[in-house]
Amino acid sequence: MTATQPGLRTLSLSDRYRSDKEDVVATFYLPAFTVATRYSRAVGYFTSTSLALFARGIEAFTARGGEMRLVASPHLNEDDLIDIERGYDIRAVVERATLRELDSEQKEIVLDGLGLLGRLVARGQLEIKLAFVQQGGGVGIYHEKIGIFRDGLGDLVAFTGSSNETFGGLMANFESIEVYRGWEAVDGSRALRLEADFEALWSDQTPHLSVEPFPEVARDRLIKLGNDRPQRPLPARDDALLPPTVTTSGPARLVIPSFMTVRDYQREAVEAWLKQRGRGMLKMATGTGKTKTAMVAATQIANVLRQREEPLILLILAPLQHLVDQWITEVEDFGVRPIAVYESSQKWLPIVEDQLNEARMGQRPVVALVATNASYAGEKFQSVLSRITQPLLVIADEAHNLGSSTYRSALPQNATYRLALSATPERWFDDDGSDALIDYFGPIVFELGLGKAIEMGALTRYLYSPRLVELNEAETHLYVELTAQIATRIGAGDDLKNADPASPLGFLLRQRAGILGHAEGKLAALKSDLAHRGDSWFQLIYCAEGRRPTEPGEPSGPNQLQDSMRMVGNELHMSAHSYISETPRAERKVLLRRFGTGNDLQVLVAMRCLDEGVDIPDARTGYLLASSSNPRQFIQRRGRLLRRAEGKDRAEILDYLAVPPSSTPVNFEVERSLLTRELERANEFGKLSENYETTLRVLRPLKKRYQLMDM
Repeated sequence: MTATQPGLRTLSLSDRYRSDKEDVVATFYLPAFTVATRYSRAVGYFTSTSLALFARGIEAFTARGGEMRLVASPHLNEDDLIDIERGYDIRAVVERATLRELDSEQKEIVLDGLGLLGRLVARGQLEIKLAFVQQGGGVGIYHEKIGIFRDGLGDLVAFTGSSNETFGGLMANFESIEVYRGWEAVDGSRALRLEADFEALWSDQTPHLSVEPFPEVARDRLIKLGNDRPQRPLPARDDALLPPTVTTSGPARLVIPSFMTVRDYQREAVEAWLKQRGRGMLKMATGTGKTKTAMVAATQIANVLRQREEPLILLILAPLQHLVDQWITEVEDFGVRPIAVYESSQKWLPIVEDQLNEARMGQRPVVALVATNASYAGEKFQSVLSRITQPLLVIADEAHNLGSSTYRSALPQNATYRLALSATPERWFDDDGSDALIDYFGPIVFELGLGKAIEMGALTRYLYSPRLVELNEAETHLYVELTAQIATRIGAGDDLKNADPASPLGFLLRQRAGILGHAEGKLAALKSDLAHRGDSWFQLIYCAEGRRPTEPGEPSGPNQLQDSMRMVGNELHMSAHSYISETPRAERKVLLRRFGTGNDLQVLVAMRCLDEGVDIPDARTGYLLASSSNPRQFIQRRGRLLRRAEGKDRAEILDYLAVPPSSTPVNFEVERSLLTRELERANEFGKLSENYETTLRVLRPLKKRYQLMDM
C-alpha cells in the first residue's frame, strides 16, 4: 500500500456503534475491511454461518493480500461437555465439535462463503485457533470479544463489543461495539493494550486459557470445501444469508405447541392462578402434567406482556440437574431455547448477561432460565437476579424443597409473578418452611388429588399389594433397643408427631426406619414376587438408602441395592441396571431410553433418584423395599408408576412392610404410635387402588394386635 492509497485514517469512524442507530456490519466492519491489511479477532464462539457472512467483506481485503487471524471458543453442545466431564480427551471432543459445525446442513450461499475461507486457509491468508478455559478437568467458554484492524501505513483500530462471530451475534441480536483509533491521543494506549492482549492470546500466553491450533482434520475439511465450491462473487446483501425461520418468525416467543391438547383441568388451574394476579400454588398429583400446566401459564403471561411491549424473564427452579434437563426440553417445545443454570458459572453467566441485555433493549421478548436450587441460591446468580427490572416469573418445581431457610431467603423479591408446583407442598415436620412458601408464592389456588386424577383418566388405575415381613432375631434385638430409647425421649417430653429430623429423637427414628427398610426378609419376599414376573418388562425396585444397621462397634451391614442387583441379575437372570445419584446424567438418559423400549432392560433398581420429577411413564410394576412414613416420598413413588403410557391400562405396586414378631417385648403405646404412621401409608396406597379389600385383609391381624381396627 502506498501513501496515496486510503487507510484506516481515511474512514469516518465513530467511537461507538449500536444496532439501534446503524447496521454494525455495514457501517463498521465492511469499510474497515476495504482498507485494512490485517484483521485479528478474538470472540466467544463462532459458527459456519458467521464465517460465511464475513467472507462477503473480505474478498477485496484478501485480494490485496490481507491476512486474518481468528480465535474462538469451540461450539460445544451438552453431549460434548458430558464427555469431557467423563474424562474423554478434550482435544478429540473439540475436533468432533468443529467437524460437526462444518458438516452441518447449510444453504448454498453459506457453503460458497465457507469455500472462499477454505481457499484462504490453503493460501495461508486465514489462520484459526480455538480457545477455552480449562480448569479442574472441565471446559469453560472463552467469552472475551476484541478485534484489531491494521493497515499498510501502520495505523491501528481496535474494538471491543458484544458481537460473537455468529449469525445471531452479527445480524439478529442487538449489538454494540466500542472503537479505539490508534492515532488518537485518548484512544491510542487502549488500542495498543487490546492488541497486546490479542498477541498474548494468539501465542497461548494468557493464564487459565488453553489456545490450540484449528484441528487438522477440520482444516482439511475447510480446504476441501474451497476446492469443491465454484469461485463466484458473494452477494452484497446481508439477507442472502438469513435462514427462512429468522426472516419470517422474528425473535423466539412462547407458543403452546400444536401437538399439545390443553386439558380442562390444566386450563382451570391456569385461570385460577391468573385470578390471583399470577401468584399461588398448584397442588397436583404426580403425573398430571404440572410442568405443561406451568408452561401454559407462562405463555399466557408472555402474551399479555408482549401486547404491552414488555419482555418476560422466566426463571424455573428445580432441585436436581436431571430435572433441569427435562425442563429444558419442555420449554423448547414451547418455542424458546432456555439457558441451563448449573455447574460452573463460566458456562452460563455470559449467555445470561447477553440475553438479559437484549431483553432490556427490546430485542428479546422472552429470556428463559432453568436453574438448580443450588445454583440459583449461589452468589453469582443472586447478583444477576437482583439487577432484573423487567417482569419476572418464578416457577418452582417440587417447590417444597425451597422451604429450607437457605433457599427461601434467596427467593427473588422482585418477582412479579410466582408459581409453585408440588404434589405435596407441605413440608414434612417443618411448619415454618411451609408457611414461608405460602407467604412468598401465595396460597394453593388449584388442587387435583390422586383419586380425581385416576377417575378422569389423567392417571392409570392400579393394584396395591402390601407384604408383611417379620424381622429376624438380630434385627428384632436392635429394634427393641431403639424403641426403648424412643420411649425414653418421649417420656422426657419430646414430641413424636412433630419430631425434628435433626433432633436426637429424629436420629433414633431414622435408625428404626433403617432397620425396617433393610429387613433381610424383604429380599426373600422380593425374589419370590420377581420370579412370578420373570417375563415382564417395565419393573422398578426402590431400595432403602445406605446399609443395613448393625450393633454398635460392628462393621456396617450389606447394601440393599447391591444385594437386589445381584439377586435380579445373577439368580433370576433378568436384565437389570442400577439407577442412583452417582449415575452420570448422560447414562441416565440412556438407561431410561433402554427401559422404555420393552425389549432391553426389564428392571431398574433405584434409591432416591427416581423420587422427584423423572418422567418414566412406561413403568408398570413397582417394588417398594424402602420403608418411609414421609408422605412426600411414597406419593412421589406411587406417581412414578401411575403415569399414562401407550398399552398401559393399570399399574401394580408391591409394598414390603417389616414388623417385629408378635411376641416381641416392646412398649405397647410407643409401638402403637409408631406403627400407626406406617399403616397410614399402606392405607393411603390401598384406599385408591382397585383391590382395597386386599389391603384390609393383609393388615387386619396387625391392626387387631395393636388395637387399630378403627383406622
